[in-house]
Amino acid sequence: MKPCSFAPSASVPPLHVVLFGAGHVGHALVTLLAALPCVVEWVDARDECFPDEVPANVQIEATDTPEAVIDAAPAGACFLVMTHNHALDFALALHIMRRNDFAYFGMIGSKTKRVKFERRLIERGVEPERLQEMVCPIGVPGIVDKAPSSIAVAVCAQLMQVRVRAHVSASTSGMPSPFVPAHV
Repeated sequence: MKPCSFAPSASVPPLHVVLFGAGHVGHALVTLLAALPCVVEWVDARDECFPDEVPANVQIEATDTPEAVIDAAPAGACFLVMTHNHALDFALALHIMRRNDFAYFGMIGSKTKRVKFERRLIERGVEPERLQEMVCPIGVPGIVDKAPSSIAVAVCAQLMQVRVRAHVSASTSGMPSPFVPAHV
C-alpha cells in the first residue's frame, strides 16, 4: 500500500464550524467534534436542549436570530444545518447560500428534501450552478445508518476532508485560503 502524501499537522488551522440544531444528531456531533481540530458555534433557540457542560472548543449560542450568527461567521466557515424544523432549515439554507465565502454547507435530509429546497432556492434567486455547494444528504457517501452517532461519524469525516483540501489548496497556491468549494 502506498503511503499518504499528506499528513495534516498542527500547522493546519482548525475549522470554524457553525452547527444549527441541538437535537440528537447535534449532540452526537458535538461529542465527536470535541476531539477534532475545530472551533464550534452550536446554535439553537431552545436553550433547554443544550447540556449543562460542553467541550472547551464549543460555544453555545442560544438565540432567536440564527441569521445573525451566519452573518458573523468568518470566511471559510463550515455550516451544518440540522434543526427540528424544515422551515427553519430552509431559511438558514437561503441565508447561507447568499454568502460566497463558506468552506462547506451541509444539511441533514433526504434527496427529496434536497430537490424541494433546490427548487425553492432557485425561486428566491440562488444561481442553479451554486446548488452543488449545498451538501444534502450530509456526510460521506456510503454510510446509510440513520443512528445519530453514525451520522455524526459521516459528517465529521466529511469535515476532515474539507480541512485537508483547504490545507492542500493553500499549500499549492502559496497563499492562505480559508475557502474550499463545498462539493466534496
